[in-house]
Amino acid sequence: MILNARTAFLALALCALVAVPGCGSSKSSTAKNKARTYSGAVANPPKPAPPLVLYDSLGHPFDISKFRGNAVLVTFLYVHCPDVCPTITANLHTALAKLGPAASKVQVVAVSADPKGDKPKAVAAFLAAHQMTGKMRYLIGSAGALQKVWRTWGIIAKRDPTTPAAVEHSGLVYGISGAGKITTLYPANFKPAQIVNDVPLLVSH
Repeated sequence: MILNARTAFLALALCALVAVPGCGSSKSSTAKNKARTYSGAVANPPKPAPPLVLYDSLGHPFDISKFRGNAVLVTFLYVHCPDVCPTITANLHTALAKLGPAASKVQVVAVSADPKGDKPKAVAAFLAAHQMTGKMRYLIGSAGALQKVWRTWGIIAKRDPTTPAAVEHSGLVYGISGAGKITTLYPANFKPAQIVNDVPLLVSH
């Protein structure tokens, strides 16, 4: 895993900010959410999420702008990754399980960091192995299409010259609010409890 200058700056900036309290519709829920803050690093103010329009591994179109009202968790993976990607995916799986019914308000999205290796059959096997079939939209595409997304999202993804099968890439999870704004950021070793805590707050903002 690597961080480029833009992503590293964003991560450091977010980590230095104060968490934002949530809000609710009733007096009791308002009081509860006021005492509840984000567990992830928080953007202050949140920034509109960049465009993300690709096809997933099943050939279905995906447009992040269509998910207003839901929390969206965006990460960048590749299926042959030996360490960081399985960890991120496993923690997201655990978070969804712990969210229970609230998981219906969050869309988990992985964007390929390896256009050469992330083919539909390989992605299907990866999702099945990590029990994320139907729970994670895995977006793939040509090198040109994916490189455009990487640049827009401040992501580096490139093959390791010393190990051709390996891909160096930024290992982060972006938390997008119901209003379509990047609100939180999680490192590769985030705890599932952070996502469980933050999803209701992301949905409400």
